[in-house]
Amino acid sequence: MTTLHEPVVTTTPADLSVWPASTTEPRPGDPAVGGVPLAEVADRFGTPVYVLDENEVRERCRTYRHAFPDAEVLYAAKAFLCRAMVHWTEEEGLGLDVCSAGELELAVTTGFPPERIVLHGNAKSPRDLETALRLGVGRIVIDSPSEIARLAAAVGPDGHQKVMVRVVPGISAGGHEKIRTGTDDQKFGLSIADGYAQHAIARILDQPQLELTGLHCHLGSQITTVKPYLAAVRRVVGLMARLNGQHGLVLPELDLGGGHGIAYRPGEAALDLTALARRVRAELSDACAAAELPVPRLVIEPGRAIVGPAGIAVYHVLAVKRTGERVFVAVDGGMSDNPRPALYGVRYAPRLIGRASAAPVAAVTVVGRHCEAGDVLATDVELPSDLRPGDLLAVPVAGAYHLSMASGYNMVGRPPVVAVRDGCARLLVRRESLDDMRRRDVGL
Repeated sequence: MTTLHEPVVTTTPADLSVWPASTTEPRPGDPAVGGVPLAEVADRFGTPVYVLDENEVRERCRTYRHAFPDAEVLYAAKAFLCRAMVHWTEEEGLGLDVCSAGELELAVTTGFPPERIVLHGNAKSPRDLETALRLGVGRIVIDSPSEIARLAAAVGPDGHQKVMVRVVPGISAGGHEKIRTGTDDQKFGLSIADGYAQHAIARILDQPQLELTGLHCHLGSQITTVKPYLAAVRRVVGLMARLNGQHGLVLPELDLGGGHGIAYRPGEAALDLTALARRVRAELSDACAAAELPVPRLVIEPGRAIVGPAGIAVYHVLAVKRTGERVFVAVDGGMSDNPRPALYGVRYAPRLIGRASAAPVAAVTVVGRHCEAGDVLATDVELPSDLRPGDLLAVPVAGAYHLSMASGYNMVGRPPVVAVRDGCARLLVRRESLDDMRRRDVGL
């Protein structure tokens, strides 16, 4: 563990606006996060390396608790999960939303109360369901009709399991077509429009060992306006009203999922959490009053919005070259530790760190080290024109869907995760080594 005792400058330049709130520049060109210079982290732990600001994560958990004091806030573990993240989430009073036996086992073996965990997924394996029942997960979100009989049989005639049903409200929202999940033309949930959701709910009500506690919907990811959530409230409450008329059913919970958009570059839009909480609460109250239903308890599932802005990815520059009209800056990571630009066209704002530069800026394309033309981390970004091999680049807003989506492509090995707080740095997840990969290769 490293402790620093240098004076801290509290100014935050405009180009650091999407960085963690703790970011400072004790020396020009040498930013620190959580009181720890990023260049020092790179020197101690190597690169690529993910740096995670613990206080930023915790403060974002508290912001959600304050904005939604009467709601249940579940951290969406798929964004990023490790034992420390489980611990922080539990300490800050959030529940967990998991989508596999692996995420569930990690959380429970770390000490997280299973009754505060929700399991969902469009294709739960027998192991997923067995693990959920064995560990006593709080709720299971049913995503397809076939899960109903399988789950009821696994629970047994004398068992009991709380469930929700994921419904599709027919609303298109999200930052990219591949992360829009509220419409009828994708793999998640049961449609309200064609009656499949109502049919599945009727089947659940015929299973006495399954207790239906509410409806679940998730519109997509990187949603930056409140309007889609309000439309979802109206449509799901409309379904609740029809269920009440048909079955006398009064559901105590409504899960609106997550997908709350964040800014990846200075000046980009982000979802206004205060406005979301205020307007969703009012819309839910009004819709339930019109339907003559009691207001269900709201459940939300932020993931990216909690951990994304708390992370920084740090790379070493390996090569700088001009090809045609472009200048390519190649770093020692790439699509194996951040596939999101290739998958979704996400754009980042990398920054030179570790030294100050007085050189004029130039448009460059930051690429990875992998044997793939699509291995591009940032296209046409302005960086100092004197970039050279050995320099360090930091990519902010790297806390979500980086390590969790990292791969073994080219056998480079996944980076470590280092937490910073109050001038101290500690390793949370070690670097994946060649020895790790060799041990999995058991045949000749």
